[in-house]
Amino acid sequence: MKAAGVFVALVIALLFQTTLGGVSLEAGTRVNFVLIAVVYVALAFGAMTGLLAGMVGGLAQDSLAGGIIGIGGISKTLIGFLVGVLGAQFIVSQPIPRFVMFVSASVLQELCFQSLYALVEGHGIRFHYAAVLTQAAVNGMVGILAFQITEMVPGLMQKRDTRMSLGRRRY
Repeated sequence: MKAAGVFVALVIALLFQTTLGGVSLEAGTRVNFVLIAVVYVALAFGAMTGLLAGMVGGLAQDSLAGGIIGIGGISKTLIGFLVGVLGAQFIVSQPIPRFVMFVSASVLQELCFQSLYALVEGHGIRFHYAAVLTQAAVNGMVGILAFQITEMVPGLMQKRDTRMSLGRRRY
């Protein structure tokens, strides 16, 4: 069941990334839905699941986006593992610690991605602070929203079942 949930989360993130990812915010910042899914999976299921989700999501995003395949995969694999380890060491069940994890993961992923890209292409690191911090904040807000929605759905389903059972007559 866990593997199916992770797979569905990554597919939805890739669909959002290819359709909504082109929507640009201020300073050309785009939301990274695949990174949000990787961080979510790492916080929810642990380091190894985060590592595998980062690898699969990063490679899939690299293959769809073009460019050098593997750089996004390596950076998201690293982020998935680190977030999973840190999520197991600290209490991240409230919105503010989760927001901090999403923002930190976004900044670290961008730094890792730009560093690897600079290493492969032989140029300096191009790190635009305003765009990265804006993207990190938006990723954090979307990640918190994803957690809120997924935690709210089971309660809504239970309320729906309770209302339906109250309306039935039992003889």
